Amino acid sequence: MAGSFMSPVALAFGVLELTGSAAWLSAVTAAALVPMVATMLLGGGIADRYRRDRVLVLTSIGAGVAQAGVAVVLLTGQHPALLLPLSACTGVFQGLTTPALRGIVAGLIAGRGLQRASSLLASARNTTRIAGPAVAGLLTASVGGGWALAADATSFLLAAACFARISQPDLPPRAKDGPTMLADLREGWRYFRSQQWIWSVTLAFAVFNATNMGFWQILGPVIANDTIGARGWGLVLAARGVGALLASVVLVKLTIMRRPMTPALSSMAVATLPLILLGTGAGTLWLAAASLLAGVAAEFFTVVWETVNYTHIPERLLSRVGAHDEFWSSVSSPIGQLSAPLLAAAFGTAAVALTAGGVAAAAMLLASLVPSLRRIEIDRDNI
Repeated sequence: MAGSFMSPVALAFGVLELTGSAAWLSAVTAAALVPMVATMLLGGGIADRYRRDRVLVLTSIGAGVAQAGVAVVLLTGQHPALLLPLSACTGVFQGLTTPALRGIVAGLIAGRGLQRASSLLASARNTTRIAGPAVAGLLTASVGGGWALAADATSFLLAAACFARISQPDLPPRAKDGPTMLADLREGWRYFRSQQWIWSVTLAFAVFNATNMGFWQILGPVIANDTIGARGWGLVLAARGVGALLASVVLVKLTIMRRPMTPALSSMAVATLPLILLGTGAGTLWLAAASLLAGVAAEFFTVVWETVNYTHIPERLLSRVGAHDEFWSSVSSPIGQLSAPLLAAAFGTAAVALTAGGVAAAAMLLASLVPSLRRIEIDRDNI
């Protein structure tokens, strides 16, 4: 995760240094995101069909090799077109990794430990979220983004070694006339579409990811490159990690409320504040403060959502249903990333950032009003 949090900063400024073009940055980012989203549903089927620990070892090795190739292209100043297939490979392996990661926790711990496990893992993740962007900003400003991406490649290989130490039991042998992979995928889809509380959140995040995340990832570095610079941008992203870490540490000890989804979704409207401030031309201090609040809000939602999923979705379906949630909420992100430069050229970066932030906030607030989500309960005595 440390390398993964370095990667967005390093890649963004590495591509801008190599090409000086927001269009190239948009293309490279989308080249990773589109394959990641496209393979996510297949990844859900694989993760529910095979041992998740083994899946994670293989995908981590593949992602490490692909990221090493990206680092070589940036370090040697090759044509940016070479970044597209390498980024696509990274996206494929990440698409296969995400459902396995989402499903493995419920196979390792149950009952009272689920919220604490989610919070502890979030604490580890957010510790690296703090250091990763700041280190990437310093490396990019001094020796270039290629070295930060080389560290990212190394981190995937180290992660594979860590995953290899997890030993889940072998799954029962499948009968010769058992369900096929396609049948398993259909079962996951039927469950997903039958649960309004799941697909309502997915729909809200489809809007959020297209507007807030999609525009933040593209317009953020472009605006920062002309204002606060790579080092300031790294600090802004690190501040989000500080907020997320604070929230996750508190949630290890603090039991969430019995009906948590309405406050969790409402708090996500706060996560749009950094993009809105970016559109107003705010400085590093204000952006960092807003990012800290956004980190708190996003981590609160993440722990709530993971705990609700673990306690309300059958364990054997977790990866497939989680893959649908990730897929349909992420499929809109490339649209936002690809349209950001075009809209910014037509209407100005400030106006686009402000509008996108407002739309994303509205999507979260509307989702918080869905009756089935308001009724979702967690047994506080069993988490």
